[in-house]
Amino acid sequence: MIKIYNAQNQQVELLYIWRLDQNYFRLDVAYDERPKSLETWQKETNAVLVMNAGFFRVENERYFPNGLTIVKGETFGSSFNGYGGMLTINEDRAELRWLVARPYNPYEQFQAALQSFPILVKPGGELGFGAEREDNKPARRTVIGQDREGRILFIVAPQGYFTLHKLSVYLTESDLNLDIAVNLDGGGSTGILIANPLEIIPSRTMLPFVILAYPGNE
Repeated sequence: MIKIYNAQNQQVELLYIWRLDQNYFRLDVAYDERPKSLETWQKETNAVLVMNAGFFRVENERYFPNGLTIVKGETFGSSFNGYGGMLTINEDRAELRWLVARPYNPYEQFQAALQSFPILVKPGGELGFGAEREDNKPARRTVIGQDREGRILFIVAPQGYFTLHKLSVYLTESDLNLDIAVNLDGGGSTGILIANPLEIIPSRTMLPFVILAYPGNE
C-alpha cells in the first residue's frame, strides 16, 4: 500500500498493489450475463484473488463486455481496433499487450482473455496517456500491469484521486518497473477481494466479469 500526497502534503489516495509471480500463480477470467458481487464470484470460483475487469454495457438486463472477452476458449464480443490493451492467458502464462502494436488475430487461440482501455503504460515503460488527452476527471481506478520480469500487478486506487493522465504519469515514473499497464473499469466497478486472509475493497456495482488468480500453475 502506498500513500499518495498532494502538493499541500495532504493524503489524497491509497494505492493498493498486489504483485504476482507467475511461477506461483495462474490467472483466469470469468464472465456471466448476470452480474455478481466479488464475494459471490469468489465463492463460485474459489479463487484466491478476484478483481473487477473491463468495461461493459447492459442490453435488456443482460450484461455484455465491451471489447473481446474469452472464457474457457469461448469468445464473447469483438476486438478493439487501433486502441486499448489485452490480457491473454494460456495454460500457466498470462501476458499483456498493446493492441496498436500487436492487434488481436482471430486465429490466435487463448484459454482466456479480456480487453480494456486506455493503455496507461506503453510497452517498454513509456507514458501511455499523455497530457493532451487529459479530461481532468478523477475517479476510482483499477489497473492491471506487467513488469519487466513478467510478474502481473493488480493496482487499485479506490479513493477517486487520479485522473487517467495523472495515473499514467505516476505509474510510468514509479519504481514498479512496469513494462505495460492497462486501465480497467473504474468508478463504481473498482474492487478487489483477497480470500485468505480476507481483504476486500468492495465494488459499488455488481460485476459481469472478473479477473481471477489461483495458487500454482498446474
